[in-house]
This record gives sequence, C-alpha cells and structure tokens, in this order.
Amino acid sequence: MRTESDSLGPVQVPEEALWGAQTQRAVDNFPVSGLRQSAAYLVATALVKRAAAEVNVDLGMLDSTTGQAIVDAAVQIAEGSWHDQFVVDPFQAGAGTSHNMNANEVIANLANEALGGTRGVYKPVHPNDHVNMAQSTNDVIPTVLRVAAATETPNLVAAMGALVEVLNRKAEEFDRVLKPGRTHLQDAVPVRLGQEFAAYARAVELDRQRISRALEMVCRLGIGGTATGTGLNSHPEYHGRMVHRLAAVTGIPFTSAGDLFEPMQSAADMTDLSAALRTAAVTLTRIANDLRLLSSGPTTGFAEITLPAVQPGSSIMPGKVNPVMAEMLNMVCFHVMGNDLTIMAAAQAGQLELNVMTPIIAYNLLQSISILANGVRLFTERCVAGISANETRCRDLAEKSIGLATALNAYIGYRAAAQVAQEAMAREVPLRQVVLEHGYLSPEQLDRVLDAYAMTEPGIPGQNLE
Repeated sequence: MRTESDSLGPVQVPEEALWGAQTQRAVDNFPVSGLRQSAAYLVATALVKRAAAEVNVDLGMLDSTTGQAIVDAAVQIAEGSWHDQFVVDPFQAGAGTSHNMNANEVIANLANEALGGTRGVYKPVHPNDHVNMAQSTNDVIPTVLRVAAATETPNLVAAMGALVEVLNRKAEEFDRVLKPGRTHLQDAVPVRLGQEFAAYARAVELDRQRISRALEMVCRLGIGGTATGTGLNSHPEYHGRMVHRLAAVTGIPFTSAGDLFEPMQSAADMTDLSAALRTAAVTLTRIANDLRLLSSGPTTGFAEITLPAVQPGSSIMPGKVNPVMAEMLNMVCFHVMGNDLTIMAAAQAGQLELNVMTPIIAYNLLQSISILANGVRLFTERCVAGISANETRCRDLAEKSIGLATALNAYIGYRAAAQVAQEAMAREVPLRQVVLEHGYLSPEQLDRVLDAYAMTEPGIPGQNLE
C-alpha cells in the first residue's frame, strides 16, 4: 500500500493502483453491486479528457508538455488499455464525481510516469489542476454519457436495419403463402404470411427511425458549463472548441447545447432515447412472441412456420426444440423496459442546477443500447434469417377458417353469414357445404366468393358475379 491524501486526510491506496485517494474512498464507500461502467463509457471519458487537454493547450491555459502527456494517457485508455483501473461501482456518489476523479487520477499517474514522475505523487501533473482543467464533474459526466451514447447507438441502428432487411426478404419469400388471419387469437379473414412479415419489417423500421431521431438530440453538448452552467474557470472559447474537437475526434456531428445550464439540469434527451429503446423493445417483444406462437407445436400448435433449430430444447424430452432465440430477445427487451423505468425515475430526480442521478442513467442507458443491439443481431442471424413456411399447413388452416364467412356479407348479409358460420362450427362441416345446403349461392359463385387468396387484397371477392 501507499499513503496518499486528499482534502479529508490520508488514504491507503494499493501500491500498484493507477487510481488515487479519491477513487479509493469511493471503492471503500460504495461496494454495492460489483458492477462496472461499460467500456464505451470509459472510452468516452478518455475522449473528453483528451479533447480538454488539447483545447486548453491551444488556448494557452496548459503547457504543451503537460498537455501532451495527458493526451497520450487518455489515448491509451480510449484504445482499450487500463480499463481495469476504473474501479468505482455505478451506484456511487451523485453526479459521478467518483468516476470523474477515477479518470483524473489514472490519467495523471500515467502522465507523470511518462514524464519521469512517481505514481501517487502527482507532480508535475495534478488530477484536478491539469487533467480536470476547465471542467467540473457536472459538465463532464453528462458529456461523457452523450458521447458514449452517440458512439454506441449506431450499432443498434445498424442491427435494426439488418433485421428490417431480412424481414423484408422473408416477406417477399412468403408473399404467396396463404394463411388464416387471427384477431383476439380467433379466426379472422385470410392473410398472406408475407403480409405479416412485411408489417413486422415496417414496425421495426419505424422504431429504428425513432431511435435515430432521439439520437440527434443526445448529440447536443454542454461541456464548458463547469459547475452550474456559468462556465466559471473555463476560457470563453473553451465550450465551442470542445464541441468542435469532440466532433473531429469521434466523427460524430456534435453541436452546442446552446444554453449550458439546460443539459446539466435536464436528462430529457437521455430519457427520450431510452423511451425510443423501450418502444423498440415493445415492438420486438411482440414480434418474438408472434414467431413463438406461429411456430408452436409442431404437432399440437399453429406450426405455420418453422424456426431454425439452434440447440436441444429439453434435458428430459428427446427431440424437443424450443424457440430459444425469440425467448432470448424477450428477456433482453424486458430488461430494456426495466432500465427505462429506472432512467425515467432518475431523470425526474434532478434538482435545481444539477441532476445527480446521471451515473445510473448512464449505466442503464448504455446497457440497454448494448444488449438490444446484440440481441437484435443474434435474433436476426440465428432465427429470422432461417425461418421457413409450412405452406401446406398454412393453406389448410386458411381454407378451414370460419373467417371466410366475412366474404358472404356482400351477398347474403351479415346476419345470414353469421348463422352459416355458427352452423358450420356446430356441425363441424365446411362453410361451403352449409351455404350450398341453404341455397344461398351456386357452386360457381362460391368458387369466386370464397377465394381465400382474393380476400387478402382490397375489394369484394366475386363482385363481378352475373
């Protein structure tokens, strides 16, 4: 151990640690979950620290030797090194001061060692005076979250785009597959399997667009507001240059938040993005549930489609195969919904000039983005891409469906059609047989009126009857 000190006094820090006294206090104070912030969050932290050092050097606020040492250390972290040195639990002191100081101390120690200094001494590079120059936790952590979300969300957008593409391919492949429609889980008028899949594709595409729109607002940065939004202790040009530098470093079109008080007080942009993720999770849950239902059986259920067999389904029932990829996606979506509830509660807990709940907003939002992206990608590759249609089963069910009676409305009226349908169900005979027995229509007329495929397009089947 080595002895360091902060404003509260001496602290024992592990000799090999790159972190320092303030981080160690957080480690001792908050052994809550054993969780850690994501790699994306650590990379974004390093990018902000790098940009700050570069801007402060350019503005003449920081000497170039110290600045370059900070930049070099931050680049190492951004490239994936030293992530094991970020040891603060996500459930920590409000606002994220513990994480910010963890970064400041690690970068300072790396910079000092590069300049010939000693770990834990903080000369010539100091965590607060140099690494944290012109910064406050209060503007750094919201900016880190926005940078991390902006770098990670495109992975989710791409995964959803790939799912849309595969669903559309399946819609085309299944376009001629006639099947029963169902509403209330009861027989309804016929549809084509391709129409169902096309609707899935459109729903996912709309959710993809919602996420993309929400991301645009997340790209507004308030870095430079420092403690409360006033910009105290930062150069007048610091904010603008930081936004420009972070955009250049990441390739993401970040913009100024304008009013620097607002992004410190409000987590609305993150709440909006989380809400878009939740909406996507609702859509994906519905689609996964449909696929589970449509593939149910295979001998006692719908069995209209077959999902790829990716692993054995039972430890006791031989030959059983379960819809495991859809089940996985359901669990991912439920977790995203739970994360969204936490984010909503944390966002409304902001008070006056600061929302101190940002650490848990960050953890949950970035986790949601990550698991949803991975879940969608795997669901697409290992489930949707390999779905096949059981065409004979689909057509057989469609032609037996009592929903066909709907086409009789235009010829014998709703009341008579309902009676025919009820009689066919009670006697367990085809609808066609009952219509003929009552003499409502001729066999030739019925061929056209009860054309199930014609019912899947707008119009009245057999309307040109003579």
